[in-house]
Amino acid sequence: MTAIAVQAQRLLAHRKPHRSFFESLIRTLIIACAALAVVLSSIAICDGHWLLAEDRLFGLWHFCTTSNQTGLLCLRDLSQARVPGLATGMVLARTAGALAVVAAIFGLELFMVSQVCEDLHARRKWAMGSVLLLVSFILSSGGLLSFVFLLRSQVTLTGLTLMFWCEFSSCFLFFLNAISGLHINSITHPWGQPRKF
Repeated sequence: MTAIAVQAQRLLAHRKPHRSFFESLIRTLIIACAALAVVLSSIAICDGHWLLAEDRLFGLWHFCTTSNQTGLLCLRDLSQARVPGLATGMVLARTAGALAVVAAIFGLELFMVSQVCEDLHARRKWAMGSVLLLVSFILSSGGLLSFVFLLRSQVTLTGLTLMFWCEFSSCFLFFLNAISGLHINSITHPWGQPRKF
């Protein structure tokens, strides 16, 4: 073998495997949907008004009453809502929702880093991002379920506000993107098989 052939063989051996257009498109859609879920969840947590029951508005941060004379009167002391365990239960719902957003942001960051820096650890970063989105789903659904459980006597489908449904949609998107991310990673390169260059 000549020196040029040896150098060419080395260059071909170190070349990264080319990713198909379909795989790149799927990964880009997963990143876009995860970003949408983070935005929806952030808006729903920051606003926090999730349930309208008659003349009362229940939220993660405030409890509001409405009347014709005074208008909307909001209180930060949730114990004045006269719902047992609401003040301490909302701390759990708020914390779970906020931690879900934080975990999803880190998962989204790992997704983007794995796409930009295609090194040997790119697939591992993608899998870790998917696991963080799965953690976000668990935390987000825990926050939603605790909110509904605490206010189970007042909850109706028509009383749940748009912000509640934003959080519900983001929870569903967290799950969908996490499972899709793990699946696309496993079908493009199964974890149990050795990699060939």
